[in-house]
Amino acid sequence: MERKVKVVQYGVGKMSIYTMRYVYEKGGEIVGAVDINPNVIGKDIGEILGTENKGIKVVNTENARKMLEETKPDIVIVTTMSLIKDVEEALMLCAELGINAITTCEEAFYPANSNPNITKKLDELAKKNNCTITGSGYQDIYWGQLISSIAGSTQKITKIKGSSSYNVEEYGIALAKAHGAGLPLDQFDKEIASADRMSNEDRNKIINSGEYSPSYMWNVNGWLCEKLGLTIKSQTQKCVPQTYKEDLFSTTLNMTVKAGDATGMSAVVTTETEEGITIESECIGKVYAPDEFDRNEWTVYGEPDTTIVVEKPATVELTCASVVNRIPDVINSKPGYVPTCEFGELNYRVKPLNEYIK
Repeated sequence: MERKVKVVQYGVGKMSIYTMRYVYEKGGEIVGAVDINPNVIGKDIGEILGTENKGIKVVNTENARKMLEETKPDIVIVTTMSLIKDVEEALMLCAELGINAITTCEEAFYPANSNPNITKKLDELAKKNNCTITGSGYQDIYWGQLISSIAGSTQKITKIKGSSSYNVEEYGIALAKAHGAGLPLDQFDKEIASADRMSNEDRNKIINSGEYSPSYMWNVNGWLCEKLGLTIKSQTQKCVPQTYKEDLFSTTLNMTVKAGDATGMSAVVTTETEEGITIESECIGKVYAPDEFDRNEWTVYGEPDTTIVVEKPATVELTCASVVNRIPDVINSKPGYVPTCEFGELNYRVKPLNEYIK
Protein backbone atom coordinates (compact mmCIF):
# COMPACT_ATOMS: atom_id res chain seq x y z
CA MET A 1 0.00 0.00 0.00
CA GLU A 2 1.54 3.32 -1.08
CA ARG A 3 -0.53 5.65 1.12
CA LYS A 4 -0.66 5.74 4.91
CA VAL A 5 -2.91 3.26 6.73
CA LYS A 6 -6.07 5.09 7.79
CA VAL A 7 -7.23 4.30 11.34
CA VAL A 8 -10.29 5.21 13.40
CA GLN A 9 -9.96 5.07 17.19
CA TYR A 10 -13.16 3.80 18.85
CA GLY A 11 -12.92 4.67 22.54
CA VAL A 12 -10.56 7.45 23.63
CA GLY A 13 -9.82 6.44 27.21
CA LYS A 14 -6.53 5.41 28.81
CA MET A 15 -5.55 2.83 26.22
CA SER A 16 -6.13 5.11 23.23
CA ILE A 17 -3.42 7.51 24.35
CA TYR A 18 -0.96 4.76 23.46
CA THR A 19 -2.71 3.20 20.47
CA MET A 20 -3.13 6.55 18.71
CA ARG A 21 0.45 7.63 19.40
CA TYR A 22 1.77 4.28 18.24
CA VAL A 23 -0.25 4.51 15.01
CA TYR A 24 1.33 7.88 14.25
CA GLU A 25 4.79 6.63 15.18
CA LYS A 26 4.35 3.62 12.87
CA GLY A 27 3.51 5.86 9.95
CA GLY A 28 -0.26 5.52 10.13
CA GLU A 29 -2.93 8.20 10.12
CA ILE A 30 -5.83 8.70 12.56
CA VAL A 31 -8.84 9.82 10.51
CA GLY A 32 -11.55 9.64 13.18
CA ALA A 33 -12.33 8.99 16.84
CA VAL A 34 -15.44 7.91 18.74
CA ASP A 35 -16.46 7.93 22.41
CA ILE A 36 -19.50 8.12 24.68
CA ASN A 37 -17.91 10.41 27.29
CA PRO A 38 -19.35 13.94 27.02
CA ASN A 39 -16.10 15.27 28.51
CA VAL A 40 -14.12 14.25 25.43
CA ILE A 41 -16.72 14.49 22.64
CA GLY A 42 -15.83 17.47 20.46
CA LYS A 43 -12.22 17.58 21.59
CA ASP A 44 -9.38 17.35 19.10
CA ILE A 45 -7.43 14.12 19.59
CA GLY A 46 -4.26 16.19 19.82
CA GLU A 47 -5.55 17.59 23.10
CA ILE A 48 -6.11 14.04 24.37
CA LEU A 49 -2.62 13.04 23.24
CA GLY A 50 -1.04 16.16 24.72
CA THR A 51 0.23 17.33 21.34
CA GLU A 52 -0.68 19.94 18.76
CA ASN A 53 -4.15 19.66 17.29
CA LYS A 54 -4.53 16.94 14.65
CA GLY A 55 -7.69 18.26 13.01
CA ILE A 56 -9.65 15.20 14.17
CA LYS A 57 -12.45 15.72 16.70
CA VAL A 58 -14.05 13.00 18.80
CA VAL A 59 -17.63 12.23 17.76
CA ASN A 60 -20.30 10.47 19.79
CA THR A 61 -21.48 6.95 18.99
CA GLU A 62 -24.64 8.28 17.33
CA ASN A 63 -22.45 9.85 14.64
CA ALA A 64 -20.02 6.93 14.33
CA ARG A 65 -21.65 5.45 11.23
CA LYS A 66 -21.60 8.76 9.35
CA MET A 67 -17.97 9.40 10.27
CA LEU A 68 -16.91 5.88 9.21
CA GLU A 69 -18.76 6.19 5.91
CA GLU A 70 -17.07 9.55 5.23
CA THR A 71 -13.52 8.67 6.32
CA LYS A 72 -13.43 5.11 4.92
CA PRO A 73 -10.69 3.84 7.27
CA ASP A 74 -8.66 0.72 6.60
CA ILE A 75 -9.17 -0.41 10.19
CA VAL A 76 -10.88 0.55 13.45
CA ILE A 77 -9.19 0.06 16.82
CA VAL A 78 -11.80 -0.60 19.55
CA THR A 79 -10.54 -0.01 23.10
CA THR A 80 -13.65 0.12 25.25
CA MET A 81 -14.99 -2.88 27.18
CA SER A 82 -13.88 -6.36 28.22
CA LEU A 83 -16.82 -8.55 27.11
CA ILE A 84 -17.71 -9.27 23.48
CA LYS A 85 -21.38 -8.37 24.04
CA ASP A 86 -20.28 -4.91 25.18
CA VAL A 87 -18.27 -4.26 21.99
CA GLU A 88 -20.77 -6.05 19.71
CA GLU A 89 -22.37 -2.83 18.48
CA ALA A 90 -19.04 -1.30 17.45
CA LEU A 91 -17.77 -4.48 15.81
CA MET A 92 -21.07 -5.17 14.03
CA LEU A 93 -21.04 -1.64 12.63
CA CYS A 94 -17.55 -2.24 11.25
CA ALA A 95 -18.56 -5.61 9.79
CA GLU A 96 -21.70 -4.11 8.22
CA LEU A 97 -19.65 -1.34 6.57
CA GLY A 98 -16.92 -3.74 5.46
CA ILE A 99 -14.26 -2.15 7.67
CA ASN A 100 -11.56 -4.21 9.39
CA ALA A 101 -11.50 -4.00 13.19
CA ILE A 102 -9.20 -5.02 16.01
CA THR A 103 -10.13 -4.74 19.67
CA THR A 104 -8.45 -4.97 23.05
CA CYS A 105 -11.62 -6.60 24.43
CA GLU A 106 -10.21 -9.56 26.32
CA GLU A 107 -13.05 -11.94 25.47
CA ALA A 108 -12.59 -11.09 21.79
CA PHE A 109 -9.21 -12.87 21.85
CA TYR A 110 -11.06 -16.16 21.32
CA PRO A 111 -14.81 -15.54 21.77
CA ALA A 112 -16.02 -18.72 20.07
CA ASN A 113 -15.75 -20.68 23.33
CA SER A 114 -17.65 -18.17 25.47
CA ASN A 115 -20.12 -16.42 23.15
CA PRO A 116 -20.50 -18.46 19.96
CA ASN A 117 -23.64 -16.61 18.87
CA ILE A 118 -22.06 -13.17 18.61
CA THR A 119 -18.91 -14.68 17.13
CA LYS A 120 -20.96 -16.39 14.42
CA LYS A 121 -22.91 -13.22 13.61
CA LEU A 122 -19.74 -11.18 13.32
CA ASP A 123 -18.03 -13.89 11.27
CA GLU A 124 -20.89 -14.17 8.78
CA LEU A 125 -21.31 -10.41 8.35
CA ALA A 126 -17.55 -9.81 8.01
CA LYS A 127 -17.31 -12.53 5.36
CA LYS A 128 -20.27 -11.08 3.50
CA ASN A 129 -18.68 -7.62 3.43
CA ASN A 130 -15.08 -8.78 2.95
CA CYS A 131 -13.46 -7.51 6.15
CA THR A 132 -11.73 -9.02 9.16
CA ILE A 133 -12.59 -8.73 12.87
CA THR A 134 -10.22 -9.89 15.63
CA GLY A 135 -9.03 -9.35 19.20
CA SER A 136 -5.46 -8.80 20.32
CA GLY A 137 -3.40 -7.23 23.07
CA TYR A 138 -1.08 -8.31 25.85
CA GLN A 139 -2.38 -11.88 25.75
CA ASP A 140 -1.45 -12.25 22.07
CA ILE A 141 2.21 -12.66 23.07
CA TYR A 142 2.45 -13.16 26.82
CA TRP A 143 -0.40 -15.66 27.21
CA GLY A 144 -0.34 -16.97 23.65
CA GLN A 145 2.55 -16.87 21.22
CA LEU A 146 5.19 -17.04 23.95
CA ILE A 147 3.64 -20.25 25.29
CA SER A 148 3.15 -21.88 21.91
CA SER A 149 6.78 -21.07 21.04
CA ILE A 150 8.01 -22.80 24.20
CA ALA A 151 5.75 -25.74 23.37
CA GLY A 152 7.35 -25.90 19.95
CA SER A 153 10.73 -26.59 21.54
CA THR A 154 9.38 -29.33 23.83
CA GLN A 155 9.47 -33.05 22.99
CA LYS A 156 6.53 -34.09 25.20
CA ILE A 157 4.02 -31.97 27.13
CA THR A 158 1.95 -33.16 30.08
CA LYS A 159 0.78 -29.81 31.47
CA ILE A 160 0.93 -26.09 30.81
CA LYS A 161 0.52 -23.83 33.82
CA GLY A 162 0.47 -20.05 33.79
CA SER A 163 -0.18 -17.10 36.06
CA SER A 164 -0.34 -13.42 35.22
CA SER A 165 -1.16 -10.40 37.37
CA TYR A 166 -2.13 -6.85 36.44
CA ASN A 167 -3.32 -3.68 38.14
CA VAL A 168 -6.97 -2.98 37.32
CA GLU A 169 -6.27 0.72 37.97
CA GLU A 170 -4.54 0.95 34.60
CA TYR A 171 -7.43 -0.28 32.44
CA GLY A 172 -10.50 1.68 33.38
CA ILE A 173 -13.68 1.21 35.37
CA ALA A 174 -15.29 -1.51 33.23
CA LEU A 175 -12.41 -3.90 33.81
CA ALA A 176 -12.18 -3.07 37.53
CA LYS A 177 -15.88 -3.81 38.04
CA ALA A 178 -15.62 -7.04 36.02
CA HIS A 179 -13.04 -8.19 38.56
CA GLY A 180 -15.30 -7.42 41.52
CA ALA A 181 -12.99 -4.70 42.82
CA GLY A 182 -14.54 -2.85 45.74
CA LEU A 183 -17.21 -5.46 46.53
CA PRO A 184 -17.74 -6.85 50.04
CA LEU A 185 -16.95 -10.56 50.04
CA ASP A 186 -20.57 -11.68 50.30
CA GLN A 187 -21.49 -9.53 47.31
CA PHE A 188 -18.45 -10.83 45.39
CA ASP A 189 -19.60 -14.37 46.05
CA LYS A 190 -23.10 -13.58 44.79
CA GLU A 191 -22.16 -11.54 41.71
CA ILE A 192 -18.86 -13.11 40.62
CA ALA A 193 -18.03 -16.46 42.21
CA SER A 194 -21.51 -17.98 42.06
CA ALA A 195 -21.17 -18.49 38.32
CA ASP A 196 -18.48 -21.10 38.99
CA ARG A 197 -20.80 -23.31 41.00
CA MET A 198 -22.71 -24.81 38.12
CA SER A 199 -22.64 -27.99 36.11
CA ASN A 200 -21.00 -28.14 32.70
CA GLU A 201 -24.46 -28.58 31.20
CA ASP A 202 -25.75 -25.41 32.86
CA ARG A 203 -22.62 -23.50 31.88
CA ASN A 204 -23.00 -24.55 28.27
CA LYS A 205 -26.61 -23.34 28.30
CA ILE A 206 -25.47 -19.92 29.54
CA ILE A 207 -22.65 -19.83 26.98
CA ASN A 208 -25.08 -20.64 24.17
CA SER A 209 -27.48 -17.99 25.44
CA GLY A 210 -24.74 -15.35 25.22
CA GLU A 211 -24.91 -14.48 28.91
CA TYR A 212 -21.69 -16.09 30.15
CA SER A 213 -19.03 -13.83 31.69
CA PRO A 214 -15.70 -15.59 31.23
CA SER A 215 -12.46 -14.69 32.93
CA TYR A 216 -9.74 -13.69 30.52
CA MET A 217 -8.01 -17.07 30.74
CA TRP A 218 -11.16 -18.86 29.56
CA ASN A 219 -10.57 -17.46 26.10
CA VAL A 220 -6.78 -17.79 26.35
CA ASN A 221 -7.08 -21.54 26.98
CA GLY A 222 -9.32 -21.85 23.92
CA TRP A 223 -6.77 -19.90 21.84
CA LEU A 224 -3.90 -22.09 23.06
CA CYS A 225 -5.79 -25.30 22.32
CA GLU A 226 -6.53 -24.20 18.77
CA LYS A 227 -2.95 -23.02 18.26
CA LEU A 228 -1.51 -26.29 19.58
CA GLY A 229 -4.05 -28.53 17.84
CA LEU A 230 -5.57 -29.79 21.10
CA THR A 231 -9.14 -31.04 21.50
CA ILE A 232 -10.94 -29.70 24.57
CA LYS A 233 -12.63 -32.37 26.70
CA SER A 234 -13.70 -30.14 29.60
CA GLN A 235 -13.08 -26.65 30.91
CA THR A 236 -13.86 -25.15 34.32
CA GLN A 237 -13.37 -21.78 35.95
CA LYS A 238 -12.96 -20.68 39.56
CA CYS A 239 -12.93 -17.05 40.67
CA VAL A 240 -11.45 -16.23 44.09
CA PRO A 241 -11.54 -12.73 45.66
CA GLN A 242 -8.27 -10.97 46.46
CA THR A 243 -8.09 -8.86 49.60
CA TYR A 244 -5.63 -6.57 51.39
CA LYS A 245 -4.99 -5.93 55.06
CA GLU A 246 -5.38 -2.15 54.76
CA ASP A 247 -7.71 0.26 52.99
CA LEU A 248 -6.72 1.02 49.38
CA PHE A 249 -7.94 3.99 47.40
CA SER A 250 -8.88 3.26 43.80
CA THR A 251 -8.67 6.23 41.45
CA THR A 252 -10.46 4.24 38.74
CA LEU A 253 -13.41 3.35 40.98
CA ASN A 254 -13.12 6.70 42.83
CA MET A 255 -13.60 4.92 46.13
CA THR A 256 -11.72 3.42 49.03
CA VAL A 257 -11.65 -0.37 48.97
CA LYS A 258 -11.92 -1.26 52.63
CA ALA A 259 -9.55 -3.73 54.25
CA GLY A 260 -10.95 -7.24 53.79
CA ASP A 261 -13.15 -6.32 50.82
CA ALA A 262 -12.32 -7.57 47.34
CA THR A 263 -9.52 -5.63 45.67
CA GLY A 264 -10.12 -7.81 42.61
CA MET A 265 -9.95 -11.50 41.84
CA SER A 266 -7.91 -14.48 40.83
CA ALA A 267 -9.52 -16.58 38.11
CA VAL A 268 -8.19 -20.08 37.45
CA VAL A 269 -9.28 -21.88 34.29
CA THR A 270 -8.51 -25.59 33.95
CA THR A 271 -8.79 -27.27 30.56
CA GLU A 272 -8.54 -31.02 30.05
CA THR A 273 -7.85 -32.23 26.52
CA GLU A 274 -8.36 -35.46 24.61
CA GLU A 275 -4.60 -35.57 24.04
CA GLY A 276 -3.94 -35.79 27.79
CA ILE A 277 -2.46 -32.30 28.15
CA THR A 278 -3.89 -30.10 30.92
CA ILE A 279 -3.81 -26.32 30.68
CA GLU A 280 -4.20 -24.47 33.99
CA SER A 281 -4.03 -20.71 33.70
CA GLU A 282 -4.60 -17.99 36.26
CA CYS A 283 -5.09 -14.26 35.87
CA ILE A 284 -4.95 -12.00 38.92
CA GLY A 285 -6.47 -8.59 38.41
CA LYS A 286 -6.79 -6.26 41.39
CA VAL A 287 -6.20 -2.81 42.82
CA TYR A 288 -2.53 -3.00 43.73
CA ALA A 289 -1.08 -2.28 47.13
CA PRO A 290 2.04 -0.05 47.04
CA ASP A 291 4.44 -3.01 47.00
CA GLU A 292 2.69 -5.06 44.27
CA PHE A 293 3.60 -5.21 40.59
CA ASP A 294 2.77 -7.08 37.37
CA ARG A 295 4.22 -10.55 36.86
CA ASN A 296 3.79 -13.17 34.15
CA GLU A 297 4.97 -16.75 34.73
CA TRP A 298 4.37 -19.87 32.63
CA THR A 299 5.69 -23.41 32.90
CA VAL A 300 5.48 -26.09 30.24
CA TYR A 301 5.84 -29.47 31.96
CA GLY A 302 7.12 -32.51 30.11
CA GLU A 303 10.39 -33.28 28.44
CA PRO A 304 11.94 -30.95 29.38
CA ASP A 305 10.22 -28.68 31.94
CA THR A 306 10.59 -25.02 30.97
CA THR A 307 9.62 -21.94 32.99
CA ILE A 308 9.61 -18.38 31.75
CA VAL A 309 9.06 -15.36 34.02
CA VAL A 310 8.47 -11.77 32.97
CA GLU A 311 8.85 -9.37 35.90
CA LYS A 312 7.06 -6.06 35.87
CA PRO A 313 5.84 -6.11 32.25
CA ALA A 314 4.40 -2.79 31.06
CA THR A 315 1.08 -4.42 30.24
CA VAL A 316 -0.69 -1.30 28.94
CA GLU A 317 2.09 -0.39 26.52
CA LEU A 318 2.58 -4.03 25.49
CA THR A 319 -1.16 -4.37 24.87
CA CYS A 320 -1.29 -1.30 22.65
CA ALA A 321 1.92 -2.09 20.76
CA SER A 322 0.62 -5.60 20.04
CA VAL A 323 -2.60 -4.18 18.61
CA VAL A 324 -0.83 -1.67 16.37
CA ASN A 325 1.75 -4.23 15.18
CA ARG A 326 -1.14 -6.56 14.28
CA ILE A 327 -2.76 -4.02 11.93
CA PRO A 328 -1.10 -5.35 8.74
CA ASP A 329 -2.06 -8.93 9.69
CA VAL A 330 -5.71 -7.93 10.04
CA ILE A 331 -5.81 -6.03 6.75
CA ASN A 332 -4.01 -8.87 4.93
CA SER A 333 -6.20 -11.60 6.48
CA LYS A 334 -8.99 -13.64 4.97
CA PRO A 335 -12.41 -12.16 5.82
CA GLY A 336 -14.47 -13.18 8.84
CA TYR A 337 -13.93 -13.31 12.57
CA VAL A 338 -10.34 -14.56 12.64
CA PRO A 339 -8.56 -15.13 15.99
CA THR A 340 -4.89 -14.17 15.98
CA CYS A 341 -3.82 -17.81 16.39
CA GLU A 342 -4.63 -18.06 12.66
CA PHE A 343 -2.55 -15.02 11.70
CA GLY A 344 0.85 -16.47 12.47
CA GLU A 345 3.69 -14.79 14.32
CA LEU A 346 3.27 -11.27 15.67
CA ASN A 347 6.19 -9.23 14.36
CA TYR A 348 7.84 -5.93 15.19
CA ARG A 349 7.13 -3.33 12.51
CA VAL A 350 10.34 -1.46 11.76
CA LYS A 351 8.91 0.12 8.58
CA PRO A 352 5.68 2.15 8.25
CA LEU A 353 2.57 -0.02 8.55
CA ASN A 354 1.50 0.51 4.94
CA GLU A 355 4.68 -1.17 3.66
CA TYR A 356 3.45 -4.48 5.13
CA ILE A 357 0.07 -4.33 3.39
CA LYS A 358 -0.20 -6.64 0.38
